[in-house]
Amino acid sequence: MAAQEGNPDFVLSLARGLRVIESFEGYFEGRSISEISQSTGLSRASIRRLLLTLELLGYVERRRQVYKLKTQVLRLGFSYLSSSSVIEAAGPVLEHISEQLHESCSMSMLDSGQIVYVARSAASRVLAAGLSVGSRLPAYCTSMGRVLLAALPEEELAAYLRDLKPRAFTPKTLTRIPQIKKAILEVRANGYAIVDEELEAGLRSIAVPVSTRDNRVIAAINVGTHVSRIDRERLLKRCLPALRQGARALHNILI
Repeated sequence: MAAQEGNPDFVLSLARGLRVIESFEGYFEGRSISEISQSTGLSRASIRRLLLTLELLGYVERRRQVYKLKTQVLRLGFSYLSSSSVIEAAGPVLEHISEQLHESCSMSMLDSGQIVYVARSAASRVLAAGLSVGSRLPAYCTSMGRVLLAALPEEELAAYLRDLKPRAFTPKTLTRIPQIKKAILEVRANGYAIVDEELEAGLRSIAVPVSTRDNRVIAAINVGTHVSRIDRERLLKRCLPALRQGARALHNILI
C-alpha cells in the first residue's frame, strides 16, 4: 500500500479500515486490537479508532476486548454481487448443473493469483468444508484457477509464474513451475481443466471458462466430486458437457 499512499487522491483512512475488515478472515471467534495490529502492521491507537467507527456504523461488535464482524458487512459484498450480470445469472445455471449431476457446482473469478468464489450450488454431500461465496483458493492447484490462468495474456501469465511460490497441499500438488506451466498450457489447448487431489485428498474437479460475446474469459465454473464417485472418464463424458452447456447459457446473456 506504500506506493498508493503517495497519491494525493488516495484516502488512507479508508484503505486502513478495509484492511482491518479483511484481517478478520478466518477468525470466526473474533480478534483483539493487539492481534489485528500484529497482522496489519497498524498501530493499536489507529485500530482502536477504526474499530470504534466500524462499530458505530454497525459493521463490527465488541464483547469485552474481542471484536467480531456483524452481518452488516455482507452488504459490501452483496453490492458487488448484485451489480454483476454474470453472477446474477449464474445461480439458476449452477443449480441446474448441480441437480443434473448431483454434485456441487461453483463459479469463481481470478483476483491477485487466487480464485474467489462468487456463486455456488452445493450438493448435500459436499466434500470440501467451508467453501462458500467469498472463499479464496490458490489458482495454480485448482481447476477453475487453471482455466482462468490459461486465459491470461502471455505476459501476465509469465509474471504470475515468475512471482509464484507454490506449496504442496497434498502429495499430488504440482509445485514445480515448469510442471504448473505445462498443466496450464494443456488447459489452454483442451478448453477445460481437471485437477485430481492437488488441493484436497479425495477431491477431483473439472472446470470450463465462461466468456463474454467478445470472447473475454471473465469467470470459470466447475464441478467438484469425490474420486470414489466419479472417475476421469465419467467427468469427461457426463460432467464436461453439462458444464459447457452452462457456460454457453451464460455466454449468451453477456455483453
